[in-house]
Amino acid sequence: MTSQLLTSQGSAVDAFVALVRASVSATRGLSAELQEEHGLTINDYECLLKLSHAEGGQLRRVDLSRELLLTPSGITRLLEGLESAGFVERKNCSSDARVAYAALTPAGRVKLKEAGRSHVASIRELFGGRFSDEELTTLAALLERLETEPHEEESCTIE
Repeated sequence: MTSQLLTSQGSAVDAFVALVRASVSATRGLSAELQEEHGLTINDYECLLKLSHAEGGQLRRVDLSRELLLTPSGITRLLEGLESAGFVERKNCSSDARVAYAALTPAGRVKLKEAGRSHVASIRELFGGRFSDEELTTLAALLERLETEPHEEESCTIE
């Protein structure tokens, strides 16, 4: 029993270390390509992508920070850069002055489309060269089990 417990703990730790190392390696490489080719960080790209999938192309800033796993100050810095570039704009809630939205601009949609072509091709090359389609489906399902953050839904009237 003790050897099973130690093996189990070892396997979990080994899996965790492999996951972290793979994540860092993939993120560094993909982010470097995005930066070089499109002037975007991987967080910039993911932010634009999340906004493009959101209803009306906008999300509450607090929800966006949760989606991107960033702190409030981290999302502020990220959005300041995207706002300066003209890819995102700030919108206020008319019924609650404490609520602010980040909204994708037309220029942001264009930038996302341009960057998306090469970024998706790089992702496919990275994963497709190492895993079969069946393995990728299994890998995605396994990794989804690690997501633990619940998502809250609130609505507000936007000006």
